[in-house]
Amino acid sequence: MASRYTKEQVHAALILYRKLQSLPKVVETLGYPSRGALACWVHQHPEVVAPKSHKRPIKAPIDVKLDAIRRCYENGETLKSVAEEIGYSSVAILTWHKKYLEKGLVGLMNKSDTESSRSPESIQNAKDIEALKAQMMDMQMEIDILRETLNVIKKDPGVNQAALKNCEKTVIIDALKNSYSLSKLCKRMNISRSSYYYQESLIHAEDKYNQLRDRITELFHKNYDAYGYRKIHMLLKRDGITVSEKVIRRLMKQCDLVVKRTHRRKYNSYKGEISPAVPNLLKRNFHSDKPNEKWITDITEFSIKAGKVYLSPVIDCLDGMPVSWTIGTSPNAELANDMIKEAISTLKPNEKPIIHSDYAEEKTMPKFMISPLH
Repeated sequence: MASRYTKEQVHAALILYRKLQSLPKVVETLGYPSRGALACWVHQHPEVVAPKSHKRPIKAPIDVKLDAIRRCYENGETLKSVAEEIGYSSVAILTWHKKYLEKGLVGLMNKSDTESSRSPESIQNAKDIEALKAQMMDMQMEIDILRETLNVIKKDPGVNQAALKNCEKTVIIDALKNSYSLSKLCKRMNISRSSYYYQESLIHAEDKYNQLRDRITELFHKNYDAYGYRKIHMLLKRDGITVSEKVIRRLMKQCDLVVKRTHRRKYNSYKGEISPAVPNLLKRNFHSDKPNEKWITDITEFSIKAGKVYLSPVIDCLDGMPVSWTIGTSPNAELANDMIKEAISTLKPNEKPIIHSDYAEEKTMPKFMISPLH
């Protein structure tokens, strides 16, 4: 072996192996020797291939990470040169820089950093950070549970979660068990693991009412969507299918099989207008500057011990005083006509007031005297 390669060639190959730590890369770079020969050289000369510095730790300390980030991103040194000097890869430095930008110093901390700290203050800070992380995780889990309560089981996020059924809690846990541990979810939802597994088996079990549900739907549509659960129960009983009415009612509700009922309109005595509409001349302008210019009238009902009494007055818009009035036991056209006749008798020859009233039936009858006033 010595006669084939010089000592300088062997030494150069060992030095390159110490740098690359790869047999194929050394052979590919130098073109010699074979992998087996190079492995023998490495075994025969361990003092040459051993790294100059002490063996680096698997996880870099936080001060090493900060110094590498400062040198690369503040001083402008290349990633490759800094990585070769500190004994870590360029990808590791890139990862440290990314974590530092996202989380600050917390992203660069290792578990060993907190455990190896001699200062009681640093130990307390590490514990506070871990407690804060745990608190943030609990808060995020609470938010996800509330979101799944709304999205999965369609309930108000403000609902009391202790009042949820075990099957509903199981559905929420199934939706989140890929993000959180099952033990934490069961503890948060206040359900034991055995109850969770039991409910999960029921959820994934085959529905025993599949065929019955199809038969109920068929009978319902066959009878023009007019049969309720009692008649469906009777038809199933004729077919030899024995099941309670409560089950049929529940299955019909699940399938949205609702009988469509037509509701009769309630009685209404209004028969429409019986005379042409009178134009609204005042248009809610009840101000008057002189007497007997604008009159308003209506019929008011009073209840007394003897029965009901109706008052029909005419009010002058000038001062709000009554011009005339009539009282009767029935709100008819005669009551209104007598009131109008009495009011007309108080007018002077040149006075022609406009009378405004509601559009009640007794004031739309042909006998109602309003034409002399216009």
